[in-house]
Amino acid sequence: MWLNFKGKLCDLSHPLVMGILNYTEDSFFDGGRYTSEKAILDRASQLLEEGADIIDIGAMSTRPGAADIDEATEIERIRQAVTLVLQHFPDAILSIDTWRASVAQVALDHGAAMINDVSGGTFDEEMIPTVAKAKVPYCLMHTPAKPDVMQQHTHYENLIGDMLRFFGTQVAKLKELGANDIVLDPGFGFGKTLEQNYFLMNNLNAFDSFGLPILVGISRKSMIYKLLNTDAEHALNGTTVLNTIALLKGAHILRVHDVKEAKECVKMVEMYRKANDA
Repeated sequence: MWLNFKGKLCDLSHPLVMGILNYTEDSFFDGGRYTSEKAILDRASQLLEEGADIIDIGAMSTRPGAADIDEATEIERIRQAVTLVLQHFPDAILSIDTWRASVAQVALDHGAAMINDVSGGTFDEEMIPTVAKAKVPYCLMHTPAKPDVMQQHTHYENLIGDMLRFFGTQVAKLKELGANDIVLDPGFGFGKTLEQNYFLMNNLNAFDSFGLPILVGISRKSMIYKLLNTDAEHALNGTTVLNTIALLKGAHILRVHDVKEAKECVKMVEMYRKANDA
């Protein structure tokens, strides 16, 4: 498997690490930390120095209960962040965490190379045509509702079956419009209970049937810190455990706050597999 980031090919036989850069005030872990130009550049530099393959920039929190920000504010934040990072790190591969097609288009026009959509194309009907036309990697995430109400929508007839149908429908729409480089994200913590999140992790390879890369984003989430009776600040060890399990279950991309530790997971799992093959 390969992903084509505007001519830069990445081989997914070696899992990638996507580092998170949140230009937000209210993200659940690092909201408000990276809102000045210096803070944004320092964070981008840190992520790249630690080995991030992709930087995922978001301008609107999607934590449970988060409210939308207005479109103009999101566009301006993304335009500023993308322009700033690429001015100083022109070889960086930037992904944009947004469900708005207008934001995606501005980001792509300014040099972003991937769109990471928590709605999987369901919040904005223009998103799928936009990414299909742009021919950039598109991460299609599963969620049953917007962040402000998603935890009120945790009932499924069959969690895996419902998700397979969702992905099947959205992938078909993308392929019909000629989209390439589709990535699937099960959406841990998005409209799922604690127990459902762990059931989903245990059944992650159910999505292998699509033959598409799988992205896992569980970094410091409540499925870790609530289980361990702690908080996001102290959830790095639990994140590392689950990232390791995700890799063993076939994840191709880890989306994380802590790149160094995730890269170590990748290195150790790859050595473990190599030893198994010997």
